[in-house]
Amino acid sequence: MRHKYCSDGLRRAALALLIATLSLFTPAAAKAQSSALDDLVSAVVRIKTFINPEGNSISNLGREREGSGIVIDESGLVLTIGYLMVEAQGAEIVTSLGRTLPAAVVGYDHITGFGLLRTLEPPKIKPLPLGKSADVKEQDPLLVASFGGAGAVLPVRVASRRVFAGSWEYLVEDAIFTSPPHPAWSGAALVNREGKLVGVGSLIVGDAKGENEPSPGNMFVPIDLLPPIMGDLLARGRVAGPGRPWLGVNAQAAGGRLVVGRVSPESPAGKARLKRGDVIVGIGGVKTTTLADFYHRMWATGDAGVTVPLDVETNGGSRRLDVPSINRLDTLKLQSTF
Repeated sequence: MRHKYCSDGLRRAALALLIATLSLFTPAAAKAQSSALDDLVSAVVRIKTFINPEGNSISNLGREREGSGIVIDESGLVLTIGYLMVEAQGAEIVTSLGRTLPAAVVGYDHITGFGLLRTLEPPKIKPLPLGKSADVKEQDPLLVASFGGAGAVLPVRVASRRVFAGSWEYLVEDAIFTSPPHPAWSGAALVNREGKLVGVGSLIVGDAKGENEPSPGNMFVPIDLLPPIMGDLLARGRVAGPGRPWLGVNAQAAGGRLVVGRVSPESPAGKARLKRGDVIVGIGGVKTTTLADFYHRMWATGDAGVTVPLDVETNGGSRRLDVPSINRLDTLKLQSTF
């Protein structure tokens, strides 16, 4: 089946454009540049996952999910963004040549957002080597590649490096924001001028520059977050230890206030009767006005299991809400199958 990005005319035009783009990256000959592009296209695969019907993430993410993944070793280890595969009980990948291979769930990490799969047989694909995301600077030229051939590879520039705080108790300290936006960002590869992987696609955003003016782009999780947790993910399917405290709160910062937009059912916050419309004003008497500050203060109270003292405004009054936290992974139907 031909992918939507890969009409013959589009692929030829994109190939010519990208070879020219790659000439900015290295002084290699055109033949070597074309080979590097072919290797990149081959290493980015489509993934499709089938989620446990009892999974807690189905209500937000659906029962079947599709996106891109990146082959990072010769045995068929595939790195992707975790929301594509969390709570999966089955998976498959499709190569750039149209070959479909079943894959097993290897591991998921809620803190970074990374997920790992492995094909049940070697895919005979040259893996994409890991680079150093710490070396990526603002205005650097990079490539974003999703599944779909050369027509799905887009030249971009780094718009900013900064903290990203998501409403779902998620934070990346030194996220990579690029522009223009890639339309198929989920699990896409962010590649540097040496042809190495420096980030994995997570989101489309409207403020890639981090300024008040609109600046559409994508947010990538830096690859440097993977090596410290790789051993645990391969051995256990998750990072060892108690993890960070998780409450089950979705909040948005508005006018210096953290307004609760949603409370996960049966979560610690739900059991403590935090509700939509409440305003979180502090932790343990210390005021907090941004999501990043809220998370930092909450995680500083201790490991998962610690009681988090939330200061809340509700119905015109203030109160202290002591919320016993848990590890987010303990609420998910994780099935490491490798």
